Amino acid sequence: MTALTIQLTDERLTRLKSAAEKLGLTIESFVERSIESALERKESISSTFDYILQKNTELYRRLAQ
Repeated sequence: MTALTIQLTDERLTRLKSAAEKLGLTIESFVERSIESALERKESISSTFDYILQKNTELYRRLAQ
């Protein structure tokens, strides 16, 4: 596993700690889950766009003429 170091403002660190505590998580676990969630959303959105483009290819071709 690779370690990552980031710099946060005091305000952002306080907000991060608060959010993690509310969920009963360590900061590390909270950040890991947040990253995973963001990556899954990105993949889901990308898949949805691909599906829509594929499904409507003929329509888009006709509209472009």
